[in-house]
Amino acid sequence: MSNSDLTSVLFVLLLLVGLAQLLGHLFVWLRQPKVVGEIAAGIVLGPSLVGRLPFGDRLAQITDHQSAILNFVYWLGLLMLMFLSGAETRNLFSREERSEVGWLTIVGTGIPFALALVLGPWLIRPSLAGQNGNRTSLIIILAVGVAVTSVPVVSKIFADLKILHTRFARLVLGVAVLEDIVLWLALAIATAMAGTTVLRPRELTQHLAATVFFFGLGLTILPRIVKRINKARFNVVAKNAPIAYAIAVLLGYCVVAGVLGVSLVFAAFLAGFAVVHKKRKLFAEALDAIGKVSFAFFIPVYFAMVGLKIDLVRGFSLWMLLAFLIGSCLIKILSVSLAGRFAGFRGLDLINLAITTNARGGPGIVLASVAFDAGIISSKFYTTLVLAAILTSQIAGAWLDFVLRKGWPLLTAKDFAEPEIVPALEGKSAA
Repeated sequence: MSNSDLTSVLFVLLLLVGLAQLLGHLFVWLRQPKVVGEIAAGIVLGPSLVGRLPFGDRLAQITDHQSAILNFVYWLGLLMLMFLSGAETRNLFSREERSEVGWLTIVGTGIPFALALVLGPWLIRPSLAGQNGNRTSLIIILAVGVAVTSVPVVSKIFADLKILHTRFARLVLGVAVLEDIVLWLALAIATAMAGTTVLRPRELTQHLAATVFFFGLGLTILPRIVKRINKARFNVVAKNAPIAYAIAVLLGYCVVAGVLGVSLVFAAFLAGFAVVHKKRKLFAEALDAIGKVSFAFFIPVYFAMVGLKIDLVRGFSLWMLLAFLIGSCLIKILSVSLAGRFAGFRGLDLINLAITTNARGGPGIVLASVAFDAGIISSKFYTTLVLAAILTSQIAGAWLDFVLRKGWPLLTAKDFAEPEIVPALEGKSAA
């Protein structure tokens, strides 16, 4: 790279991370998820606002010219987000309240996902599909978009409201963890089908088998192997440089996934899932250090570049957004309410659970960016998924804040008294 090229890249990154942090903290001050401000930074710098100004053309030219390097930083931020989400998933999962979590997961997530799969052939339109999108992959993306719940954003909302230690938080996060694991697998299958406009049964079967095989190993056998390697006496890297070792695990998973033709996004999630042991919390300090750097630079840049791809002028359909937002929210809220009744909840409990689990947040945005980068969905559907994730997260945060300010209980189905303790993740940055 020449000095001028390097200067151009650093200038764009300075704009992205600077404005993302500025707007992110502004939205936190407004009691909104930080990720909304980070995405808004990209929208401001993109074709919707700055891109329409005279000097915006120059910024767009620099971005296009340095797209390879910027895309590398974009993907690095996405991989870090998924890696840390996988590690957080392993820590947050609780075996308590199994019956309630089971009902909320199977019914509250299963009905929206299954309903979208069944109705998908009648709901999808050519305007939803990207250049590599086939009918099957598009239906799966639609189903995941309707059913997904955000672990990072929901946990951050709970931490900000100081309710992360409550039974309500444990229930919602337990449901989000279980459903996200299943839905990531569905997204992996959809990306495996991308580009196969004419489905070739043999190639598709091999690709799907590799994806499911890798995902299955990543949730069962590989974490045990990694745990043994973590504690092995010969593992001097883990003892002397735990941060480097944790990143090496991430890179190793991604390399293996790349060789098998599996999406690196899911490999990063599984790497984070494997590197943490539930009981001993190995590498907690290393992951905390990685998280601080990632949430300070790489992840804000990723979300800002997500917003940079949003064109609210030419790549936006109000009718598509309203149809998806209203339809998906109704299905999700009614399904979770039904699941909550089966689990023994009533009244305000059902409303709190339904609105909170409807927050799409980070996973909804990752779903949109992965599907868009794979060419499965169009720019309009990409914008719809991102905006739906933002709006549902804002609604969840605002509703819970309203309930707490009113002094209403989050759950009343059981008598539980919990001490006022400082949540473990309070103040921790999350996407």
